[in-house]
Amino acid sequence: MPFHISLDGHTDLAARIYRQLRDGILDGRLRAGERLPPTRELARELDVSRNTVAVAYERLTAEGFLSGHVGRGTFVSAEPVARAERAAPAGSGVRPVARWRSLPALPGEDRSAPAFDFRVGAPDPALFPLRTWRRLVGQALRPSLPPPSGYADPAGLEALRVAIARHIGAARSVRAGGEDLVVTQGAQQALDLIGRVLIEPGTRVAVEDPGYPPAERLFAAHGARITKVPVDAEGLDVAALAKGTRLIYTTPSHQFPLGTPMSLARRAALLAWAERNDAVIVEDDYDSEYRFSDRPLEPLQSLDRHGRVIYVGSFSKTLLPMLRLGFLVAPASLRPALRQAKQLTDWHGDLVTQAALASFIDEGLLARHVRKATREYSVRRERILAFVRDEPGDLLEVVPSSAGLHLCALLRPHATVTVDGLVAEASRAGVAVESLAAYGGTRAGLVIGYGLVGSDRVDEGLALLGESISAARGVTKG
Repeated sequence: MPFHISLDGHTDLAARIYRQLRDGILDGRLRAGERLPPTRELARELDVSRNTVAVAYERLTAEGFLSGHVGRGTFVSAEPVARAERAAPAGSGVRPVARWRSLPALPGEDRSAPAFDFRVGAPDPALFPLRTWRRLVGQALRPSLPPPSGYADPAGLEALRVAIARHIGAARSVRAGGEDLVVTQGAQQALDLIGRVLIEPGTRVAVEDPGYPPAERLFAAHGARITKVPVDAEGLDVAALAKGTRLIYTTPSHQFPLGTPMSLARRAALLAWAERNDAVIVEDDYDSEYRFSDRPLEPLQSLDRHGRVIYVGSFSKTLLPMLRLGFLVAPASLRPALRQAKQLTDWHGDLVTQAALASFIDEGLLARHVRKATREYSVRRERILAFVRDEPGDLLEVVPSSAGLHLCALLRPHATVTVDGLVAEASRAGVAVESLAAYGGTRAGLVIGYGLVGSDRVDEGLALLGESISAARGVTKG
């Protein structure tokens, strides 16, 4: 690959070439086995004599950094070489603005691969129709007409916006056409765009408690004054909203992480509160595709008559998080600003991926995939429900939920085990499960995801979790 060499000045050029190539080998920019350009070619590129380059190569070869092969060229030595870490300057005198310094530290990214991963937030990649997706991507890369020059619409590919509008209109009764949508890099970018156009330093933003930490952190990063609002059996407690709140983030269809839906009466109360107090509601309809019982209640967006709701959706759970595809549906009064914010952020997303998703929806493949995945997730969900009901000595109580990719189980008041102790015991057994406390609130419990443990392995993982509960209680199972 091209390797930059700087030769300012005219003294000891061979030594300069030597040092820069050696540093590149030591810090990994030039990897073992990589071919260097011939001496004549590099000399011409650097405007030095061929002999100057040859001297540098010979010294590196003598020291074991390079090896020459007649007829093939000069290569970075395959022999192990101690690597020095290459890093940018520390910049001790440079600081971010105050609100970024005051944010809590990022949670540790656990990149381990437990034998049984019951953590939340991820669909099963084994269910993703990779062969079909590869065909659609290939189709998108071979357009019938030459692609237009320049950049595309920041709101996203029109064909995808129309397809999404049709899909959410049929599946969720969302009232929208293609012009009402902005395609985003996942739901998180949708929330970021909303923050950019609606939040100023000091703006009061209400979030659910317990709730979704990435949304809270993002709004705080925009300078919002965060107010946590408790959630009860009917959803977000509207009566607890503080005067002066300008933005309300909620997950009414499948509250995160508890899983309960917001009642129709509470939805009506929230919409009325937003109208009286000149507030905007951000409705995150995550996981809405996976429903296992009951008829879903109408989204806030479809009940809204005053343009107070911004509806946010994502395909991260439906397909794969790595595709980074989401969207928002906004009132007409906000769309110009949101489109400008999108353009200033990244101009537009990956048009190839957007075109593939548009075809995936139009050919009926998304609906088929959701039906197939729902059947599979339903099996896993039923196994977990049975486990919580029968296994852990009546220590856990499932929070009623009829959708999504996880369940929440609260610790009963008489329980003799701590959640932290249980999670630690499970981790030692190779089972990853999360504490409800990671998402706020006051109740102790577990959040159990079923996106990453297949139905052929879920019983084994749950058996280990049951043993972990017994170990945490100090009881040996017979």
